[in-house]
Amino acid sequence: MSNDYINSNFLLATPLAQHLYHRYAKEMPIIDYHNHLEAQQIWEDHCAQNIAECWLHSDHYLWRAMRSNGVDEFYITGDASDREKFDKWCDTAPYILGNPLYQWSHLELVRFFDCSLLLNPDNRNAIWTHCQTKLASKQLSAREVLKQCRVTTLCTTDSPLSDLKYHQLIAQSEFDINVLPTFRADELFAINNTQSFNATLSNLERLTSRSITSFDDYLHAIEERIDFFHHTGCRLSDLGLTLVEHAQCDDIQAECIFNKTRNGQSLDSNEVVLFQSYLFNQLGKLYYARDWAMQLHIGVLVNVNERRKHALGGGTGFSVINDRCIAENLVLLLSELDATRQLPKTVLYSVNPNHNAILNCIAGAFQDSDTAAGKIQFGAAWWFNDHKDGMETQLTTLKNIGALGRFVGMLTDSRNIFSMSRHEYFRRVLCNQLALWVENGELPHDETLLKQTVENICYYNALHYFNFEQSSPREDAQ
Repeated sequence: MSNDYINSNFLLATPLAQHLYHRYAKEMPIIDYHNHLEAQQIWEDHCAQNIAECWLHSDHYLWRAMRSNGVDEFYITGDASDREKFDKWCDTAPYILGNPLYQWSHLELVRFFDCSLLLNPDNRNAIWTHCQTKLASKQLSAREVLKQCRVTTLCTTDSPLSDLKYHQLIAQSEFDINVLPTFRADELFAINNTQSFNATLSNLERLTSRSITSFDDYLHAIEERIDFFHHTGCRLSDLGLTLVEHAQCDDIQAECIFNKTRNGQSLDSNEVVLFQSYLFNQLGKLYYARDWAMQLHIGVLVNVNERRKHALGGGTGFSVINDRCIAENLVLLLSELDATRQLPKTVLYSVNPNHNAILNCIAGAFQDSDTAAGKIQFGAAWWFNDHKDGMETQLTTLKNIGALGRFVGMLTDSRNIFSMSRHEYFRRVLCNQLALWVENGELPHDETLLKQTVENICYYNALHYFNFEQSSPREDAQ
């Protein structure tokens, strides 16, 4: 039996919200500037074998939910069949009512599979069979989904050591959606793990055909990789900051620390911070020179369950929100770059919602019209905040402290191709929130102003901020 849970006015509580969404937001193209899709699957036009492959093969959000429902690990990351895992997800869904995973899953079923059945044990056979038929038709291949969602540009997340083979093949093909890499720099900073860091150096030597015997050599090799990414269309970098730390470091100190690691010597915690602070500054200058945007993902306390990490590996759903202070050291990192007028465009995200106002204030302190309007962005609600309440809180904080009309909008941060529907989810939340503010008398009921705000946040701000090479699809853009 079908239901009307995901109906045309899902999350749109008032006539004005419905008007803003259906008139302006709904048909806007999508720029997904941060996700974890694989360029290879887009090049090969991969089509999933079943719905469990899409949802349950790599999504640690769903894994956590299933564990909360008492599902045995055999049916989560273990060797159970995809059908068995899907059944356990259907068993779990009724118990996470209201969770964004519940909302997203049903939105994906409706949008991509034309299936409005609720996920539960009674419906699992019908849903599985229906989705199998749809997938078998090849109408939901990676490329077809992106076209259906009107995606114009998406940016994957890539190791500095990646050969970007599939990005290049896509760029040389007739596929008219931009699939661009993002320079994810985390492993370049991992000097606290001598073995891993030296392996990174060896790979850099191989890729750049240069000997790396000094810190200066290291920077030149990194710059060569950055140029390679740039020529392959990259316009964004990314860095995860579990802790935000800073120490004043010069090139002599950086060289000494680099040499210690290169010689297999261990570093103390202060040396690690010195090196990472200096590398942050140097990479920031390289990004600025190429007009890249620098994304900083802040505050994840990773793999906190040692027993489960040992059994299942890292990144399997056991990371949490870190509550360490961030403001003082973050402003020092940014200020060092700003002092030489080489602070790149920067997008600040924190997994801790208590940091919302802090990041917004910091963004305001480093705005500079020499690069772009809204140069420093308070990024979209992320990870544990990626739900209706979190999005509303992020938008409200941005309205109160920043420049809402310059916000570069939503992203999926996902490995699931069907997560492109999360842009629809966000757009519905955005339109509903704007309408609420209008109806409360906080914003004017001005059609032109509301249209401009909706369309810019949904699409145009990201298009211009990241300098993507494409024209706007509508001539009446603001």
